[in-house]
Amino acid sequence: MLLDSASLYFRAYYGVPDSLKSPDGQPVNAVRGLLDFIARLVTDHSPDHLVACMDADWRPQWRVDLIPSYKTHRLAAAPSAAPGEEEVPDTLTPQIPVIEQVLDAVGIARVGSPGYEADDVIGTLTARARGPVDVVTGDRDLFQLVDDARQVRVLYPVKGMGTLQSTDDTLLRGKYGVDGRHYADMAVLRGDPSDGLPGVAGVGEKTAARLLAAYGSLDAILAAADDPASGLTPAQRKRLHEGRGYLAVAPRVVRVAEDAPLPAFDPVLPREPHDPMTLEELSDRWGLGGSLHRLLAALAG
Repeated sequence: MLLDSASLYFRAYYGVPDSLKSPDGQPVNAVRGLLDFIARLVTDHSPDHLVACMDADWRPQWRVDLIPSYKTHRLAAAPSAAPGEEEVPDTLTPQIPVIEQVLDAVGIARVGSPGYEADDVIGTLTARARGPVDVVTGDRDLFQLVDDARQVRVLYPVKGMGTLQSTDDTLLRGKYGVDGRHYADMAVLRGDPSDGLPGVAGVGEKTAARLLAAYGSLDAILAAADDPASGLTPAQRKRLHEGRGYLAVAPRVVRVAEDAPLPAFDPVLPREPHDPMTLEELSDRWGLGGSLHRLLAALAG
């Protein structure tokens, strides 16, 4: 089980009341919410291995070099923010180090890779996996990893961790008209304003799916644009030609890396805390209470 950690703690932050505070009055809703999420996942799915995948770089320069607009709208606008810093709610930022400390003390593997996003860590670990993989994320971009043949699915939170969409190729074909193998090509064509990806003008999700169904791949669609005998409409041909500069670089930006360099780590799900003394101190300091107890009970079970 691979956790898109930032996706989950953002979801916890916005889904759990900020009335949950530490003894000295600091919000801990993201910390406690994430611990409860993990406890629920462990209880419901009983993974043998669990990795909290982290954003060592939420906006890698190599992606920005290819598409300068990549995630620009998420850049912090505050005058005090460091250049290139992501805009994060003020009361979430102090909780992130606490999350990291708690995960380390519990013994849950926490893995990032300099110059890469958590998505790339997940992509790399999925490529290395020799058995079934569950990716837990609220980010649809990772639907590209779905692969029924390799037993890779995405558990997508619909409402908290209690309602997860088990995303396989059948669901993707029914909902988007493509399977996991073609999802990234569809995303390239469609674009994604939330990530600063313009897409091809006039090509939305349904049109992209129809083109992929007709031609099989992005490369084949571009070849069809150069073939006067292909079935593309003049308007489609024109839009694809106009978007060639974007289409030349976008696939590398959209597709997750499968070769990110990763440190050594132990992915085995811990049954008891790795550092119980530190964990007790963290629990007392931040008032983790029932959330931590529920996680430890789920691990022990």
